[in-house]
Amino acid sequence: MQNTPASPPEFLKDVRLTRALPPSTIVRFLRPFQQFLSNEASGGLLLLFCSVVALVWANSPWSHSYHLLWHTQLQIGLGARAVNQDLHFWVDDLLMVVFFFVVGLEIKREMLVGELASPRKAALPILAASGGVIVPALIYALLNHGTPDSHGWGIPMATDIAFALGVLVLLGDRIPPNLKVFLAALAIVDDIAAVIVIAIFYTPHIEWIGLCLAASCTMLLVLSNRLGIRHPLPYALLGIALWSAVWHSGIHPTIAGVVLAFTIPARTTLNATQFVERGRIVLNHFEGAARNSASVLTDSEQQFAIEALEDSCERVQAPLHRFEKALHPWVTFAIMPIFALANAGVTLTGNLASAYAHRVTLGVLLGLLLGKPVGITLVSWLSVRGGWAALPPGVSWRHIHGTAWLAGIGFTMSLFVAGLSFAEAQSLVFAKLGVLTGSLCAGLLGSALLRQTARRQRRLQRKPAPA
Repeated sequence: MQNTPASPPEFLKDVRLTRALPPSTIVRFLRPFQQFLSNEASGGLLLLFCSVVALVWANSPWSHSYHLLWHTQLQIGLGARAVNQDLHFWVDDLLMVVFFFVVGLEIKREMLVGELASPRKAALPILAASGGVIVPALIYALLNHGTPDSHGWGIPMATDIAFALGVLVLLGDRIPPNLKVFLAALAIVDDIAAVIVIAIFYTPHIEWIGLCLAASCTMLLVLSNRLGIRHPLPYALLGIALWSAVWHSGIHPTIAGVVLAFTIPARTTLNATQFVERGRIVLNHFEGAARNSASVLTDSEQQFAIEALEDSCERVQAPLHRFEKALHPWVTFAIMPIFALANAGVTLTGNLASAYAHRVTLGVLLGLLLGKPVGITLVSWLSVRGGWAALPPGVSWRHIHGTAWLAGIGFTMSLFVAGLSFAEAQSLVFAKLGVLTGSLCAGLLGSALLRQTARRQRRLQRKPAPA
């Protein structure tokens, strides 16, 4: 006898009915914003918009107000322990700690369960990223050897993951899904290299008392992890103490964000089977209590069941995942755009031709626009030919080459390292000019190459097979 399909639950009928109804005015108003926030390319578009605003503002008749804004003093703290700095400091040295914290969470996740967890999968992006780090640094170092600006070699090393992935997302289904995974893994390895470079080469002096305090905070964070503490408050308080200690040590405080991220627990206290079993027990208890009560608001047993279910939902998720998910929108749609607004305002005065001919500008520009694609493509080819790595399924060498150009979008991390490299205003302007121009050209050329590759593949697919 054939079983008749079960009718859908009542709540599914309610959902379908709700979707069939015309949306209210507020829903129609909010829907475009919700769609924008859920689109992966939106962060890159907002970053581009803020960069253009900063560039136009810094070169407008109101340029004085732009510089005045970011040099406005702001004091945080009480008494002798208060820190009094301008807004630019709080953006670069405090807000960007949250950015580096999320970067650290992404790195840890990828190393535990992502593309960097398997040696075979990780081989190609790690080796490709090494080429994309070394070659740009060498180009800059060769062009600026023996000059006071030679220490800016770290500027063209990094890839802006938000911009680069945003361009790939805009290309849609014209690119294979594995290409996005490859670029994300490559950019994360780039970030690891950038963090190491900042910690080692862009620390002018070390205050050992601050460093010892930072080590003590780190040990307390590791102990909290080992003791199974999962609430965010202890990690937030210890993270603030760690930031202060690292800042006083002379190391750039953004490193505190990465260190904090690596101490966040990645384990769950419930596995999938336990979660399902507990969920069924709790829901059955809720159902039994609901038969004897008219309202959830007045029934303590139903409230207890709801709280138990919430607890199980929290325990089946790793704090690392919860923190990353909670902070990612803030970083993408607030912190990075504010950083771009504060740092992309390059005042273009004087002779632009001479500015582009300056060694700093050329070193950064050629590092991003030539060093990245050459280094990534060449090392990838050597790695595959040598048998150390393999191309991802569905990805061709044309895809790798186009993506290597996209990796030349340095932007956020490059501007950040430029600020660490140069205290002298003119050299910083030249470096920013190279970053902005190189990132723009790399994005345009990379997307054009990938579009051309997609068109070529479509022509080959439509070409009839020989008889």
